[in-house]
Amino acid sequence: MSEGNDWAEATPRLSSDVLLEAVTRELAAWEGDELAEFLARAPESKDEYRSGSGLPIKRVYTPADLPADWADIGLPGRYPYTRGPYPTMYRGRGWTMRQIAGFGQAEETNQRFQYLIAQGQTGLSVDFDMPTLMGLDSDDPMSLGEVGREGVAIDVLPDMEALFDGIDLENISVSMTINPSAWILLAMYICIAEDRGYDLNKLSGTIQNDILKEYIAQKEWIFPVRPSMRIVRDTIGYCSEHMSRYNPVNISGYHISEAGANALQEIAFAMAITKAYVQDVTAAGVDVDTFAPRLSFFFVSQADLFEEVAKFRAARRYYAKMMREQFGASNPQSMRLRFHAQTAAATLTKPQPLNNIIRTTLQALAAVFGGAQSLHTNGLDEAYAIPSEMAMKLALRTQQILADETGIPSVIDPLGGSYYVENLTTQLEQGIADYMTKIDDMGGVVAAIEQGFFQREISDTAYDFARRKASGERPVIGVNKYVDPGEDQKIETHTLDPESEARQIARLTKVQDNRDTSRAQAALTNLLAVARDPDANLMPATIEAVRAHLSMGEITGALRMVFGSYFETAVF
Repeated sequence: MSEGNDWAEATPRLSSDVLLEAVTRELAAWEGDELAEFLARAPESKDEYRSGSGLPIKRVYTPADLPADWADIGLPGRYPYTRGPYPTMYRGRGWTMRQIAGFGQAEETNQRFQYLIAQGQTGLSVDFDMPTLMGLDSDDPMSLGEVGREGVAIDVLPDMEALFDGIDLENISVSMTINPSAWILLAMYICIAEDRGYDLNKLSGTIQNDILKEYIAQKEWIFPVRPSMRIVRDTIGYCSEHMSRYNPVNISGYHISEAGANALQEIAFAMAITKAYVQDVTAAGVDVDTFAPRLSFFFVSQADLFEEVAKFRAARRYYAKMMREQFGASNPQSMRLRFHAQTAAATLTKPQPLNNIIRTTLQALAAVFGGAQSLHTNGLDEAYAIPSEMAMKLALRTQQILADETGIPSVIDPLGGSYYVENLTTQLEQGIADYMTKIDDMGGVVAAIEQGFFQREISDTAYDFARRKASGERPVIGVNKYVDPGEDQKIETHTLDPESEARQIARLTKVQDNRDTSRAQAALTNLLAVARDPDANLMPATIEAVRAHLSMGEITGALRMVFGSYFETAVF
């Protein structure tokens, strides 16, 4: 059967006018009778109820709150994919359990990967340290004290080889959470695969590579906005030709949320960023259907369970319509939004840390109800440090219990048709459209960044949340409600080997001392020449640069001479 609006035309409205009139009369009678009498005896606890993103919440929802067009709900695997990108969802294939890991040297993180795989993890996700994220070498003065602290340190190709030693990259997908220097890590990953004789078209996974959200939220960048966009364009173009199963960008609402945005802003800003990338790549002459199937997304799963489920559904629906109606996509794969979810690190608390297990479980539940393709569950100790082995194992077991013990994967989109969830989905979809109009009126995402629009929106929301939390209007158990000052829960936390930084710097020095100097210089000269040609693709030159054992810092340092640096205008 064909997909699309022909289905909408062939099906009746969900609720007939007769039914809606009956529901309206019944609701009015109930409000004037049972409800009024009960409220007189026992008033509600609040004058106003709102969702986590501030949407008003009615007391009760009825068929009148369902969308008028059944096709907006539809069926899984069929446009507009509200109920999921695939017809069978978890009945055919479970979500990928992708716990993030990264600390110290590559060998230390590799050991953690091997442990997690042995515990049943089905995908790898790599966390990198701050110097690697910022394109700095471990021996840079700015890196002192940060090497391997919040992620694994990667300077040169041998580091990457050690990171994936003994791991079959054709049979496990790898996500790399990195942005400004992502294309260099991708080049190293390609070198490893080629050296092992892998077929690049069999590799699966993603680099995050979502540089626009860095200027909006996470604040990790190397170059100005426009050359950074060029790098994203080049990675998308390269992967569309050489890596058919690989996702060259993972558009991240997660970090927008962690910066203080609400659920609506998270998905609206992510859709605006998506539009900017697609416009940029298609303007370079690449057909939308050749690269859009490999776009992927990364969202947070926050505390408001029903709004989070609706958020994922609204994002899928808006994306499908945008890709078809605005960009002319005709391949169904180009319209199917696929996303990885992570539970919300910002909700974890140091007081009463065992409560974090409950928070993470409920957030994971929302992600599964919302149809996530892969999921990371946070460790209970992440308010203190990167997670311990015990905490990561428990977080993985949380996913496995949801998958194997609850029966939840047996039914696709089990909250579909809920009067409340469908109404929230529609409200959030309209909210995305409203934000997109504002952003387009400013001249698009880059112009809106330069005008500080996103930064102001997020900071205002973050301030409002902090104010409500401080006043107790927004309860946080153990922090501003049910506080137990005498409680002291001792938990195991991760500790970094203090010698790890010195070992990493020693390896970097050894690689640089032993490399072919002529090859390294030739590779750097070629990279700079390619960078000066705005129509050339940087990826082949970067692959040769890392093969010549040029370091992360050497590559980014040289390219600053071509691309320049970026300094943000502060927003108050």
